[in-house]
Amino acid sequence: MSEVFEFDKATEKLKLLDAFIETQPTKEEAVISVLHKAQSLFGYLPPDLQLYVARKLDVPAAKVYGVVSFYSFFSEEKRGDFTINICMGTACFVKGIDKVMSEFSNQLGIKNKETTADGLFTLNDVRCIGACGLAPVVMINDKVYGHVKAEDVGQIIMDCKEQKGV
Repeated sequence: MSEVFEFDKATEKLKLLDAFIETQPTKEEAVISVLHKAQSLFGYLPPDLQLYVARKLDVPAAKVYGVVSFYSFFSEEKRGDFTINICMGTACFVKGIDKVMSEFSNQLGIKNKETTADGLFTLNDVRCIGACGLAPVVMINDKVYGHVKAEDVGQIIMDCKEQKGV
């Protein structure tokens, strides 16, 4: 279940989002780009934030929810500092991404769509990242890892923790 979104704690981020919305040429056609911006600012798109976006863009809330629920990139739940997107597309699957997914799950102690208790990692399967030539592919936040093997997982996790100073 989503936690309650607290607008009073997010005023600076909302100002940034409002400024971004104002740069959009047409508000109705800007739903996806505004949702991307909102998720980059807040880390997720809880229902109250979706309603805020709908009102700012003057579009039905159902349209915003429809976009959020359709695209796997968007999340209504708070994610970890590192979102590990595991590509489950055909090229990646054929090249063994299922073993990589299992290894991430085992080492982090979480299943797909879950976040570690410390809030560092969220594990997420996606349909396709669009980097088939690098299969099997893992994308952590904005960084793409190509030709990933199960034995690479431990080092990838360590690199993320070092980056965070943990």
